[in-house]
Amino acid sequence: IESPSGSAGLAPSAGSPAAIATSTDYPATWVPADPSNYSVANRAHDYPIDMIIIHDVEGTAGNAIQDFQTPGFAASANYVVDYNGNITQMVREKDIAWHAGNWDYNTRAIGIEHAGFASSNLYTIAEYNASAALAASICSRCGVPMDRNHVIGHYQVPDPNNPGLYGGQDHHTDPGPY
Repeated sequence: IESPSGSAGLAPSAGSPAAIATSTDYPATWVPADPSNYSVANRAHDYPIDMIIIHDVEGTAGNAIQDFQTPGFAASANYVVDYNGNITQMVREKDIAWHAGNWDYNTRAIGIEHAGFASSNLYTIAEYNASAALAASICSRCGVPMDRNHVIGHYQVPDPNNPGLYGGQDHHTDPGPY
């Protein structure tokens, strides 16, 4: 496990604390991550987005939302997708979420967390469908090719300190076989 405008008119995700129903990048509930858990940037100019990294929370969407709002948690994602398909945006796409365990990949990627566990088949059709629509929108808007070289799992992110190891610096295995 980095000034909204417009209105999405969606209900908060299950388990999310007092959400504000606006988002700047995608029709999602806006619940900002704590500013200590991501980097403010201008990625359209400074760091072009060229991939999406798929994660699972190893828990509920509510847990991830709460963690990313905790000052000093030192992790975040741009989006969190709940079992019921509700999407919460926590970091604007222009900013850098801290999700990959590899700074270079953080600067280039949008991170999408999913409620669930890598080792169990708990993902739902609603979650898959919402995630697919979100990924398709990001690919379309940012010019990211929609293929397995550009939409990757966290387990495919290189460890920046140990060549030949993957899953970022903590060697994550998500999103798992499911």
